[in-house]
Amino acid sequence: MRDLLHSEIVRIGVIISGMRTRTTALLLVLICLSTCAFCADAADFTVKKIGEGVYAAIGADGGKAGSNAGFIVGSSGVVVVDTFEAVGPARDLLAEIRKITDLPIRLVVNTHYHLDHTGGNAVFAQAGATILAHRNLRGWLRTENLKFFGPNPKPEQKAMVEALVLPDEVYSDAVDIYLGARQIQVRYMLGHTGGDSVVTVPDAGVIFAGDLVWQKHLPNLIDATTSDWVKTLEQLLAEHPSGTFVSGHGDVASVADVRDFHDYLVTLRDAVAKAQAAGKADQALVDAVLPQLQEKYGKDCPAASAIQPPVVPASSCWGFFKAFSTRNITQTAAELAGTKRVPAPMADPNKNVAGK
Repeated sequence: MRDLLHSEIVRIGVIISGMRTRTTALLLVLICLSTCAFCADAADFTVKKIGEGVYAAIGADGGKAGSNAGFIVGSSGVVVVDTFEAVGPARDLLAEIRKITDLPIRLVVNTHYHLDHTGGNAVFAQAGATILAHRNLRGWLRTENLKFFGPNPKPEQKAMVEALVLPDEVYSDAVDIYLGARQIQVRYMLGHTGGDSVVTVPDAGVIFAGDLVWQKHLPNLIDATTSDWVKTLEQLLAEHPSGTFVSGHGDVASVADVRDFHDYLVTLRDAVAKAQAAGKADQALVDAVLPQLQEKYGKDCPAASAIQPPVVPASSCWGFFKAFSTRNITQTAAELAGTKRVPAPMADPNKNVAGK
């Protein structure tokens, strides 16, 4: 499957290089599926203890894990947060958990529907875990993920997406989980996809933010509403002024990292809005905004290479800059112009038309 996806990425890269303004999200395949020539040499993920019984699993850029995950150990069991992009790294994550505890894995929380965070659900379902997510995720998992393979997914790609394991339980706004006396809070928050969950461990001061936080990495904005996202980050900073954040991509994030990411979205929105107000659009808009982002977030970034691992993100060279910077600009422009397509929310059967 990895060879198949690598071939598809090569084909996609040729298309995008000749059509810079084409409104497609295929670059996400390059980043989120992370099937590149150097994957065999990259570390898949590193488990970091960030609190008592709380662990982050940090995936390497370009590694098979494809994203970050983590797990929380309580007196009666384990909660896993996200399952990487495929069953292989998910099995490795399960093995790492078993090095620490033999307690049953009670729940998996998917922070959002993207394939790089849900591709390993089957491993934990087979281990007896219940999968929990926001209700929108259940409606989008086997449909919206198809877009990452282009307008005409191959049969095997369709089969892979259609085989993704759906949540067993869904919620609308908030749900609390208890592992014995340990409380875990799951809250719906807006910004990245419209179906994002933030998982907080109050007694450890740890927040699993999924892709609502990217640590020194440019984000994927394909489904984003950045106006809501900025407010969500401000809420997280206000509620957790000394918290430790597990990002969706990048390393474990500090409060300063979350603030820097918030400031990136604000900078992006402001620069795009000013360019639009000056009458710029399409390539002219990109040409006006990109140098501003590059000066602050993409300075001295080396050229991408198929034979070298990705550069370690730094304050002046964020991860995924070359892959996502232009797309961040065009997708934000579409959002501000009111023309951006985002997934439609799933109906809540517990609410009537009036929302009561």
